[in-house]
Amino acid sequence: MPMKVSSKISCQDCPLKCDLSVAIKLSGQSFSEVRAIHANFKRHEKICKQGSPVTHAIYLVSGTAKLYIEGINDRNIILYLMKPPSYIGLLSFFESVHYSYSVMAIEDSRVCMVDLDFVKELYLEDHDLLLNLNQAFGRSVSMIMKKIITLNQKNIRGRVAESLIYLSEFYGSTKFTLPITRKDLGMLSGISEENTVRLLTELRNENIISLEGKELEIVDMRLLSKLSDLG
Repeated sequence: MPMKVSSKISCQDCPLKCDLSVAIKLSGQSFSEVRAIHANFKRHEKICKQGSPVTHAIYLVSGTAKLYIEGINDRNIILYLMKPPSYIGLLSFFESVHYSYSVMAIEDSRVCMVDLDFVKELYLEDHDLLLNLNQAFGRSVSMIMKKIITLNQKNIRGRVAESLIYLSEFYGSTKFTLPITRKDLGMLSGISEENTVRLLTELRNENIISLEGKELEIVDMRLLSKLSDLG
């Protein structure tokens, strides 16, 4: 089912006041002039596709999504997950006219899209918005740099351990429902689905994690962290 688009929701009525809405209010412009577009995406729908043109600044209002690089023969690499409040496509705002990655909804999600040229005007006029977007950009780059180091320096056992710790931090708990498939967990760790399944079984047999279906609990965080650190 394709995404559902609505332009009837005003920034004034949105429960999540993003940096853009604050900047618009301070600029003295009417929210009606912004013509923000709200779109609902079903699970597994692409919010933006690698290689497609960048036309809007996209803000994740609800749900979760994964940002990933589409590789050859479906060998994708998930760089990180996203949850509100989060900018989608921030890495392409000012540098590229095309997305260098794809973003897909992990669960039913809603986004707000604002024309990119309008955002650029606000960015140059509002110091606080400039600072906030730069900080968000810096966090994105930092996560990608960490991913590069992990893929280059850690063995597959260390990568899976780091991915599980990352998911625990993402959800703020050592017990959570896996939001992604085993194949996706492999893409997050830069390894095959087969190796991912095998390593999860090993970690469960060693009583480092508990795993029943999609319900996962990190039983021994100290040991899991050690596996991640040693790589």
